[in-house]
Amino acid sequence: MALYTKPRWEKKVDRILLQKGLNSWCPVQKTERQWSDRKKIVEVPLFTSYVFVNISPDERLNVLQTDGVLNFVHYLGKPAVIRDEEIALIKSYLQEDEAIVTVQSAQSFRENDKVIVSQGVFMDNSGTIIRSSNKKVYVRLESLGQIMVVEFPVSFIAHS
Repeated sequence: MALYTKPRWEKKVDRILLQKGLNSWCPVQKTERQWSDRKKIVEVPLFTSYVFVNISPDERLNVLQTDGVLNFVHYLGKPAVIRDEEIALIKSYLQEDEAIVTVQSAQSFRENDKVIVSQGVFMDNSGTIIRSSNKKVYVRLESLGQIMVVEFPVSFIAHS
């Protein structure tokens, strides 16, 4: 399941849930941030205000009583249940060296050209190119109502 957290509390909530002995995961990626005096590589949450948990129904109240947790994410009126395959796919995307992953709302895009990724960890996964640069593949995560945007070399894409 997915949790909705207070802004900028994703990693804190993940740490608290893990300390409680619950199965929690906050996907993060390393990114370079610029300050006035230096640059630094920091880990930022992939999904703003989302943390994933794999819990039993009995543990729901314990999760909701955790500092920083606002509610479970709902999709189509029901709590969003994230399939194990989707979590595995996100983890494989985060391991791809040449990939830059960002997340945007699925509602801001319309479907266009279908493509298949021909190289790397993404191999044999299909996606939809939305922009004219043809550098980005959009992978729809239906249970979250989100689209993961992955940028990598154009040579990795083939029309399906």
